[in-house]
Amino acid sequence: MVTAPIRRATRARRARSAAVVTALAASVGLLAGCGEGSSDTVTGGGRSDDGTVTITMGLFGLMGFKETGLLDRYMAEHPDVRIVAEVAGDEQTYYAGLERNLASGSGLKDIQGIEIGRAAEIVGTQSEMFADFSGLAGTSHFLPWKLNQITTPDGEVLGLGTDIGPMAVCYRKDMFDRAGLPTDREEVSRLWEGDWAQYVEVGDRFMANHPDDEIAFMDSSSGLFNAVIYGHPEQFYDSEGELIYADNPVVAEAWDLASDAATAGMTAELRQFWPGWDPGLANSAFATTVCPAWMLAHISEKAGEANAGQWDVARAPQGANWGGSFLGVIEDSPVKEEAMELVAWLTEPEQQAYLFQELGLFPSSQTAVTSPEVTGATSEYFNDAPIGEIFGQAALEIPEEQVLGPKDGTIKDLFAQGLQQIESQSKSPDEAWADIEEHIERTVG
Repeated sequence: MVTAPIRRATRARRARSAAVVTALAASVGLLAGCGEGSSDTVTGGGRSDDGTVTITMGLFGLMGFKETGLLDRYMAEHPDVRIVAEVAGDEQTYYAGLERNLASGSGLKDIQGIEIGRAAEIVGTQSEMFADFSGLAGTSHFLPWKLNQITTPDGEVLGLGTDIGPMAVCYRKDMFDRAGLPTDREEVSRLWEGDWAQYVEVGDRFMANHPDDEIAFMDSSSGLFNAVIYGHPEQFYDSEGELIYADNPVVAEAWDLASDAATAGMTAELRQFWPGWDPGLANSAFATTVCPAWMLAHISEKAGEANAGQWDVARAPQGANWGGSFLGVIEDSPVKEEAMELVAWLTEPEQQAYLFQELGLFPSSQTAVTSPEVTGATSEYFNDAPIGEIFGQAALEIPEEQVLGPKDGTIKDLFAQGLQQIESQSKSPDEAWADIEEHIERTVG
């Protein structure tokens, strides 16, 4: 069993609203996508008598294709194509539905988004359901390790990469100033350079010196946990596909640091993207959040104009990749060829660079990574932070080998739930770890 070796002096635990507890059981509903239809009526596309092709897409979160108008642009350039996209706000909800539809063979969209934590499971158990991109021309521009994550042992490529998630730390300059900490992003980066333990130590200093007891240093301990484990090639599984989380020192280190932060009362108990987190951003409830590149757009939207210029971006202690997605095409889609052409276009270097400029979604195309549109990008909302430089450097530090297991996403969610129990239900780290082991044994094997 893994336990935290150090217990820091804590402040009295702040009372939290019932909304945080409610968040444990809440799920996010489906949001209307681009075009017409709903989850009850939108399934696979097809061809009409007049030659029009309808392509359906199942997406999740903020993948950017609808929000930035890329789908509208494609339809304008291809007047015989109609795209209907359905977007789920929560990836867990989305993937549960995708699993059901894959099992039944019905309700599938022509194009399905695949989150990185699900890639190994798709490759291992659902490869026959997805089209093979390996023979499609013009797809050699991706980072090699990105496509490896969605490639079967016999070389079939089951999707094309959208973004990756190089890591940084987003922080509130005004809150750091009130706690007597540096505010310049280079000085802040040096505070925790090379060691996530130093990030937690800075949290101790912040909590001891910030004059407002209701302001937490970080949003949640689960974000810290993810940041630590994703800086290493192996997390929950080894390269042979065996579960190693219980004996992996990387997981032990991440658990010790995250549970230590949770018991020290330095988190706002707000799990990222769950109910309560968005109001926490808007109401300035915490001073830092571990932020992959794709998170910047969400922070700026939910924190709002009132907080523009107060947020900044510092380098993370260690390079890591958290998140990233793929677009796959269903093998039996009646418009498979057109759907594959659309996926190839959406993931071309030009579109990936555009999505980074618009939403901070860092490219998985190595051609886009080195483009001036990416390397020179800044963020006005984040105090003109040179995000192209910061995330570009972080991308170079991402381990080139990243071992994914079939239930990575499920296990990550179980660790997040365990840490949330420490934060909001006062469970001990030992009790929470035991619960996680029990759930993994029952649900993963």
